[in-house]
Amino acid sequence: MSKKVVIALGGNAIQSGDASAAAQQFALETTARQLVDLIEQGMDIIISHGNGPQVGNILLQQTATDSVKNPAMPLDTCGAMSQGMIGYWLENALDKVLKERGIHKNVVTVITRVVVDPYDPAFINPTKPIGPFYSEEEARRIMEETNACLKEDAGRGWRRVVASPKPVSIMEHEVIQSLVEQGNIVISTGGGGIPVMETENGIVGVEAVIDKDFASEKLAELIDADALVVLTGVDNVYIDFNQPTQRKLEEVTIAELNEYTEAGQFAAGSMLPKIEAAIQFAKTNPERKTVITSLEKACDAIKGKAGTIVSLYGSPVLA
Repeated sequence: MSKKVVIALGGNAIQSGDASAAAQQFALETTARQLVDLIEQGMDIIISHGNGPQVGNILLQQTATDSVKNPAMPLDTCGAMSQGMIGYWLENALDKVLKERGIHKNVVTVITRVVVDPYDPAFINPTKPIGPFYSEEEARRIMEETNACLKEDAGRGWRRVVASPKPVSIMEHEVIQSLVEQGNIVISTGGGGIPVMETENGIVGVEAVIDKDFASEKLAELIDADALVVLTGVDNVYIDFNQPTQRKLEEVTIAELNEYTEAGQFAAGSMLPKIEAAIQFAKTNPERKTVITSLEKACDAIKGKAGTIVSLYGSPVLA
C-alpha cells in the first residue's frame, strides 16, 4: 500500500532572491524533480507551500494601485491569489517532469480555506508583519483612517501586523483526501490556507496569516497521512545551533524535543513552529512520523537515512 505523505515546502523551494515569475517557475521545476523522486518511490504526495514573499508582493501591488475605482483587495483575497499563482506554476513544473519520466498522474491545486477560532488569543495581540514599510507619520495616519494595526519593525520602519491564529480545521480536507485516493497529486493549503470563520451568515474571510507548518500538520491529521515532511533550508534540526557544541538531531522522540523546546533551543518564527508541528503530528499516532530536512535530502529522509525524524517512541522507518 502506498504511503500518504504531506510535504510542506519552504520558501526556498519557490523563490531565492529573484521575484520574477520566470525565476520562480525555474525554481519550482527544480523542486518538482525532487518531488517526483518521491512519487517514483511509491508515495502519494500532498504538497503544501509557503507564500510569504509572493503575497507580500501582491499586497504591494494592491497598495500601489489603490483608488476609488480600483480598490485594493483584502488580505484573505490576496492569499487566494497567491495560492492560485503558485499552484499553477507548480502544476506546470510537475506535469513537465512527470511527462519526462513516463509517469501518468494528474496534478490539481485546491484553493484551501482554513477555519480559525474567532476567540484565538492571537487576535488580541497581532504580531505577524506583512506588506510595505511606512514612516511613523504615515503609519499613524493609516491607523487613524482605517482599523489596521501597525507597529515599528526592528528599526526598519512601521509595518502592518495581523494575527496568526492556529488552524482549527480545513474546509476542503475531504475533497483533498478523495483526490489523493483517486491517485492524483494535490497542491493545497498554500501559505497556511485562507483564514476563514464560520458565522451565521456563512463563511467569512479573516485578515490574518496562518503559519504554513501548523496548517500542513492539521491537513496531515485530517487526511490520515502516514508522514508529514517539513522541508526547510537545513538538512537536520540542530541543538546549540551555530555554537561550538552544535549537534544535529537524527532520530528523536517527542519527549526529547519537548525538553529541547523548554530549554529555548529553537528560535520563534524560524525552527520553533516546525518543531511544534512535528510534535503535534507525531503524538497523534505511534505509527506517524514527522521528518524535518532539506528538499535535497527528502528522499533519503523518507527512507530513514537523513534528516531529523520525529516520532512518539523513536523509529526511523518511513518507507
